[in-house]
Amino acid sequence: MPRRLPVTLVLALGLAAARGLCGGGPGALPDLGGRRVIVAVEDDYPPFNYVLPGTRTPGGWDYDAIREIGRRLNFRPEFREIAWDSMIQAVATGQFDMAANGITATPERARVVDFSASYAQVRQRLLVRAGERRFASLEGFAGTAGARLGAQKGNTNYTRAEELVGRSRIVAYDDFGDLVQALISGDLDAVIIDDVGGQGYVGAHAERLRLLDGALAAQDLAMVFTQGSGLRPAVDAALGSMRSDGTLGRLNAQWFAPAPPAAPAPRP
Repeated sequence: MPRRLPVTLVLALGLAAARGLCGGGPGALPDLGGRRVIVAVEDDYPPFNYVLPGTRTPGGWDYDAIREIGRRLNFRPEFREIAWDSMIQAVATGQFDMAANGITATPERARVVDFSASYAQVRQRLLVRAGERRFASLEGFAGTAGARLGAQKGNTNYTRAEELVGRSRIVAYDDFGDLVQALISGDLDAVIIDDVGGQGYVGAHAERLRLLDGALAAQDLAMVFTQGSGLRPAVDAALGSMRSDGTLGRLNAQWFAPAPPAAPAPRP
């Protein structure tokens, strides 16, 4: 897939409650009095959060969006790195105030955490080596006997991988960076990844990786909070104001399309 095709990204801030809280501008937003808010991130999920090449400091869409939300609501975000497979449970038990990690909202997760209004939709794609010729689409990959599909443990991508090819053809990894390295080295034949993250990796490795044609059904992304948290409606209000004044659109243009910032190089 050409590098500069735009990512399928649909802002979805239509909840009536969020609109009602916004009041038309930042001046009507809640004031959280400069409190500290602990935010869980993985720092290994470009372009949402990762260590930026060259600077060796963390950044990404989540960092920029949360800092802007903090500015509007008058809170101080403090980002804490945690492995993906522990993140949602850690928020559920109150170890963090919230998590921002390109998280898909699902009914199962909603049993233990609260979700913000959806701020985007993504679709799962298959990332393959640039020279792959055995298959050219999702259907072609599914029909290729023995082709190995990499997926991240505990991620909705893993569930989608099971639906596509069955558990016997899936190889699970803890980190997306390790998945991409395994693909490049030939240990995997494809990696299932959302279109936003996939574009980031293709942008960083255009001569070695590409995305197959076709995508699975869209999924809503949202931020995660401890159940009953008063922070959630305030963040919804800030997201609504950012959508109204164009800030979300500018962040999405910077991080998601038409050419996402480079993802980190694979680990040696």
